Amino acid sequence: MTIPDSVLEQAGLTEQDAKIEIGCRLFQARRLSLWQSARWAGLARVEMEAELLRRGIALYEITEEQISTELAAMDRLGIPG
Repeated sequence: MTIPDSVLEQAGLTEQDAKIEIGCRLFQARRLSLWQSARWAGLARVEMEAELLRRGIALYEITEEQISTELAAMDRLGIPG
């Protein structure tokens, strides 16, 4: 993919910044995994995590179903929820 320099300049981004931004947005849209988005952005996993958190993007999404399952398991084990 080629992004014209003029577009990057208008957006105030370097090529690396654009890669990170695109990686973060693809992760947020659940189109790429954490590892895939890090690779896309040319970052280590922990660096990508930091970029995601800096943008307020959750690293993990827990569904209501998952919470219900966990609470039911806690209840069966006698752990107060």
